Amino acid sequence: MVQLALGGPIDEGASGELHLLARAAGAIEVGFLTGSRDTPDPRLFVGAGKGEELKALVADAGAELVIVDHALSPAQERNLERLVQCRVVDRAGLILDIFAQRARSFEGKLQVELAQLRHLSTRLVRGWTHLERQKGGIGLRGPGETQLETDRRLIGKRIALLNKRLARIEGQRAQGRRARHRAELPTVSLVGYTNAGKSTLFNRLTAAGVFQADQLFATLDPTLRRLSLPEAGAVVLADTVGFINQLPHELVAAFRSTLQETREAALLLHVIDAQASMRDRRIADVDEVLAEIGAHAVPQIQVFNKIDLLAEPTPRADRDASGRVSRVWVSASTGAGIDVLLEAIAEHFRGDRRRYQLRLGPADGGLRAWLFDNGQVLDDRPVDTGGWEMDVIVADAQQRHWPSRWESLQARRWHAAPSDATTVKACADASVSTTEESA
Repeated sequence: MVQLALGGPIDEGASGELHLLARAAGAIEVGFLTGSRDTPDPRLFVGAGKGEELKALVADAGAELVIVDHALSPAQERNLERLVQCRVVDRAGLILDIFAQRARSFEGKLQVELAQLRHLSTRLVRGWTHLERQKGGIGLRGPGETQLETDRRLIGKRIALLNKRLARIEGQRAQGRRARHRAELPTVSLVGYTNAGKSTLFNRLTAAGVFQADQLFATLDPTLRRLSLPEAGAVVLADTVGFINQLPHELVAAFRSTLQETREAALLLHVIDAQASMRDRRIADVDEVLAEIGAHAVPQIQVFNKIDLLAEPTPRADRDASGRVSRVWVSASTGAGIDVLLEAIAEHFRGDRRRYQLRLGPADGGLRAWLFDNGQVLDDRPVDTGGWEMDVIVADAQQRHWPSRWESLQARRWHAAPSDATTVKACADASVSTTEESA
C-alpha cells in the first residue's frame, strides 16, 4: 500500500483508515510505503525515486496488487502498472470494489455497476491491436472500428441501460415518498461517516435487526422503519449509506436516487464517532457530501455516538444559542442516552404547540386516529349524539406538513381551552378560540 503526505506530515488517522479500507476489500497487507511530496508527480504520482522503491518492494514481497491512497489519473495508474508489473488501484477504485462486494439489493447492484462503468470508461487502454486499421493493402484492412472504440461503445450502451433501470426504480421510490406524504409521516434520515454506528443506532431505535458490523460500509441499501415519538406522533426513520473522505463522484452520482431520502428528509441525525481521532475532519467530510447532494439546508442534530468508549460516558443534550437541541451524546451499543435522543427528535417536531378543544362528528374517525398518532390527547370522550369531544395539543409544524388536517382542526374547534393556556387568540367566531403554549 502507498500513502504520501502532500504538503505536510502523514496523518495517522488517515493511515488507519487506509488499513481498514484494504481489510474491508479483503486484501492482505504485505508492505506499506510512505513518503512526502509538495505536489504529485504528473507521470507516476509518487515520483521516479519512490517509484523504483515501490517496484523493489513489490518484487521482494511478491505482491499482486498495489493500493494507492490517493486519486490517480488514468495515465498515472497505467504508468505505475507498467513500472511495478502488477495491478494498481487508487482510493476510488478500492471504495468501488468494497461497494461491489457489499451490494445486496437489485438497486444497489445496479448503482455500483453504474459507478464502476463510469470509473472504467476513463481508464480503457488499447489492449489488442488486431482489429485496428493500421495497415493498408488487400487483406490487411481492419473492420473499421478499433477494440478501444468497441469497448467505449459497449460501455456507453450498458450505462444507458442501467440509467433506464434506475430511473424506473426511482419512480417507485418517488411513489413510496408520495404515499408517506399522504400518510402524513415526515422522514428522519441517519447520515454520517462510515462505521460511525448508524445501523446500530437504527436497530436500537426501531428494533429492525438490519446488518451491523464494526467495518467500513456495512450498510449500502437504505432501510425505512416507523418510529413513534413521545407526544409528537410518528416519523419514518431512514438508515443510509455512510460517507467517507474523497468519496468517488461516480458513487455519489450513482446513489443519487438512494440519497433522495436524505435530501427530502424533515430532519437529519448526523451520527458521529465521539472517540474518533479525526472527528472534526470527518464532520466536515460529511457536510461536504451533504452539500454536494443538495441536503445542506435540511435541519440537523449531531448525535455523538460511542460515548461508552470515552473517559466520561455521560449522556446529555447540548443546546445552541436559540435554545434548540444541537447535539446529543449517546451510546447505541449500550442504549445510554437513547431516551434523550428521542426527546430531542420529538421536541424538534413539536416546536410551538397549539391546544384545541374539538367536537368531532361520527364521520371524523380518521381525524381522531390522526390526532392520537400525531398529537398529545389530553381528553377524549364520546358524546350522546355521536362523535367525540377532544382536548388535544398539536405542533405548529403539522400545519406545514399536513395542511388538510390543519383545516379540519380549524373547522371543528368549539370553545376556548382552559385558562391555564399562555395565550388566547380571538377568532372571527366569538365561540372559537385558540391557545398556544411553548414546546
